Amino acid sequence: MNERKRIVVIGGSAAGPKAAARARRFDENACITMIQKVPDLSMASCGYPYFVGGVIEDRTQLICTPTGVVRDPLFFMNAKNISAKTRTEAVRIDRRKRTVVCRDLSTGDEFEEPYDKLIIATGSIPRMPPVPGSDLDGITTLQSMQDADYLRRIRDEGRIKKAVVVGGGLIGMETCEALHLAGIEITVIEMMPQILMFLDPELAKLLENNVKAWAANVITDNAVAEFLGENGRVTGVKLQNGTELPCELAVVAIGVKPNSQLARDAGLEIGRLGGVLVNDRMATSDPDIYAAGDCVEVRNIITGENVLAPYGDLANLQGRVAGENAVSGNVASFPGTVQTGVCKVFNYQAGSTGLSERTASKMGYDIETVVTAGPDRPGFMGGLPLISKMIVEKSGGRLLGFQCVGPGDVSKQVAIAAMALQGGLTIDTMVNLDLPYAPPFSLAIDNFIATAHVLQNKLRGLFQGISAEEVKRKIDNSEKPFIIDMRGPEEYEAMRLGIGERLIPLGALRKRTDELPEDKDTEIITYCKISLRGYEGVRFIQSLGYTNVKVMEGGIAAWPYPREK
Repeated sequence: MNERKRIVVIGGSAAGPKAAARARRFDENACITMIQKVPDLSMASCGYPYFVGGVIEDRTQLICTPTGVVRDPLFFMNAKNISAKTRTEAVRIDRRKRTVVCRDLSTGDEFEEPYDKLIIATGSIPRMPPVPGSDLDGITTLQSMQDADYLRRIRDEGRIKKAVVVGGGLIGMETCEALHLAGIEITVIEMMPQILMFLDPELAKLLENNVKAWAANVITDNAVAEFLGENGRVTGVKLQNGTELPCELAVVAIGVKPNSQLARDAGLEIGRLGGVLVNDRMATSDPDIYAAGDCVEVRNIITGENVLAPYGDLANLQGRVAGENAVSGNVASFPGTVQTGVCKVFNYQAGSTGLSERTASKMGYDIETVVTAGPDRPGFMGGLPLISKMIVEKSGGRLLGFQCVGPGDVSKQVAIAAMALQGGLTIDTMVNLDLPYAPPFSLAIDNFIATAHVLQNKLRGLFQGISAEEVKRKIDNSEKPFIIDMRGPEEYEAMRLGIGERLIPLGALRKRTDELPEDKDTEIITYCKISLRGYEGVRFIQSLGYTNVKVMEGGIAAWPYPREK
């Protein structure tokens, strides 16, 4: 009879349980042990903000199966024959002896867990600002189940009136909404010039405007200099510009770093970003040790460079590969990531996949971009607005990145783009994608395909686009392009930009050509609500011999600045 293979998994959040479960499915006879430092297992950590905000009422929903069974050690033993040791810390790895030295945190006793194959899934550690006062009571992160419990108690007690969220990333913005729902006055502080740095500035500004409309304050381009306190408890935050903000709670959400110290101490190779180095089989520099989840560096499929990608879905995918390979040899692979993410902030969604314009330009790609606006489905089916941005290589038209914000179905658009990225699709392929269509779900030409159409037109020279950002810069610099609003009079009276535009509705344009500049080289900028009429107007104006006609991309819908009305 073959000797039972001993598989030890360090970490019980996302990657670890997935790796252990996958290993069991491939080897019923293996002895599988999972080591978990905290009391809970297989926590849905991405659900923490929704538990804090009261969207999820029952805490156990974060740690149970779809049928409602709590994933505790008894569940793992009965359902999967996996020994899950909670409140147990992996202290060190002895690669020579092939053992993990563990400490029972209830008793303090140490013991050795032998392994034939080891899987490290130690996750990440929240970053804290290196400023005075960081140890005051009332300052927390939202990284653990215990953090979520603490913030939920604050919500339920209803005593705290003012809070600060430090960090305008995914977790920071989701926490902002959760605490706002609890009736707490929120200020978000972000040291970068914008929130959600995975977005380009023009889309991030639209989201910021919406957050402010929900009565949450946002301060960008500033950072915490000091946490203020009395009697050991936080009472305020002092910013680098000297501003002091009173608060009774501060939630720090400035990102995470790989929890790779255990692997580092064991002599495993660590990457320049601080994560455990793995190959596409999730194997480390030791062939008997695998690693997965937030603690590792993974390959960016687009650029080929290593990145940190601390996402719950990727942790599960990597854990699946590591678990299979630990028992079956290196047969499964994880090719890398295009770094896809999405979040909900109040009634808006925001998502991104691939490279932003900022990142692509910095990396030396020769790119073309476009911003478009439109509904996610027909107006007669209750369509909601979307603002999308697509980035492609000029030569060949390969998709490099896609972003989308708005109250519409952002997730669907970003999912399509993520698949197109991983498939290496070009603009000429994307313009004819065969996607599902019915009015309850989509426009006849889906928003993603429509964005591809606009960008293809731009690449073919059928029009020249100009961003809202560039138009605003021209106005601020006292430049005087000839700006045409091509909407109807009623639309204009209801809402207008007030940037010196002239109202010439598209339907009247052919009869009012005498109002166009005499100089055919004059810069003309057109727009409408989403700039579809603006584009049609450009094509007609170009036919008259005008050489410098531009469409303001996304129209009024994508204008992130104040309006006259």
